[in-house]
Amino acid sequence: MISRAFVVLTTLLFSISALSPSFAFPNDPELLKRQEVEDTSSRTSGGFGAVNPPPPPGPPRFTGLKLVHDRAHPWRPLRNGDERGPCPGMNTLASHGYISRDGVASPSQMVTAVQEGFNMENKFAIFVTYLAHLMNGNLVTDLLSIGGKTRKTGPDPPSPAHAGGFNVHGTFEGDAGMTRADAVFGDNHSFNETLFQKFVDFSNQYGDGYYNGTVAGELRFQRLQDSIATNPQFSFKNVRYFTGYGESVFPINFFVDGRRTDRRLDMAAARSFFKDMRFPPDFHRSPKPTSNEGIAEIFLLHPFLPGGNVDGKVNNFMVDPTSADFTKPCVLYADIVNTVQGLYPNPTGVLRRNLIKNLGFLYSSLSSAIGAQCDEVFPYGRL
Repeated sequence: MISRAFVVLTTLLFSISALSPSFAFPNDPELLKRQEVEDTSSRTSGGFGAVNPPPPPGPPRFTGLKLVHDRAHPWRPLRNGDERGPCPGMNTLASHGYISRDGVASPSQMVTAVQEGFNMENKFAIFVTYLAHLMNGNLVTDLLSIGGKTRKTGPDPPSPAHAGGFNVHGTFEGDAGMTRADAVFGDNHSFNETLFQKFVDFSNQYGDGYYNGTVAGELRFQRLQDSIATNPQFSFKNVRYFTGYGESVFPINFFVDGRRTDRRLDMAAARSFFKDMRFPPDFHRSPKPTSNEGIAEIFLLHPFLPGGNVDGKVNNFMVDPTSADFTKPCVLYADIVNTVQGLYPNPTGVLRRNLIKNLGFLYSSLSSAIGAQCDEVFPYGRL
């Protein structure tokens, strides 16, 4: 969670910045880009029915250190048709059976999985899961793919909405990823060995062979510079701005064995998660519920304003003054609601009911997850 002190500090940093362009900046031009990855198999033999989504689960009874690479959750290799995507954490949970091994589950199942497998804090888990579900899931069947678009989530929602899964560019996944290439280069979700070697090189240079907060800050900034220099469609703002910094601190908070106290990730464990989608042997989760601790320190190593390349040119970065950032977290909430409204302009019946419920689930976690109290918005009314 971003602290009040951090908000004040970044406000000062931004106010003295010389970057203050006054131009119209398009809002997430890649947001509705649809993915072509599709599994032709059906999740069930008898079709899909509408689901009345249950409320997300609360915190588990036990929230301490625990062995999670256990006999009840053995790793298994991928089968034909299993979905995997840009999030190594969810890929690992699926490969160990914390959610369905085919990579398709309900958001409430995913919240339970990240709490059990990684000891992710309850409100934070709800926020990131329902954010992904509202933008990329099937809100009628209450199913979400951790990879690409698949018929396993049920029939397509009405256009222009999609149920494209985590692979949809510009929402949960985005540019300047640590071990995944930008979507403009063709594959935004598969493990990229070249980028992982950069991860290793930076860990050697700044972390004595380990990935830590210093490495995270340096690598995050370098990946931003890489994308500015090579991706004419580079965009890093609103939701992606938050998830980009979140993915930088994620390996420190969730991939370091909970018995370690130095918050350093070794390269064998990193490869196990990022490439093999597998818990290291005898892996124990975090000893306490965790969210995005350390994100402020990573940001402050190289403060970066949201924006992107404009006019389809590389090295043409411009700040977007309308984007959410760490000083304007409620703009993030407004952007999410506006995006959902764009995807579902005139919902009726079950779809409308489920939209209202899922937006309510998201809002219930908002203040804890982003560190701010925002006014709730009711685009579709109330139940």
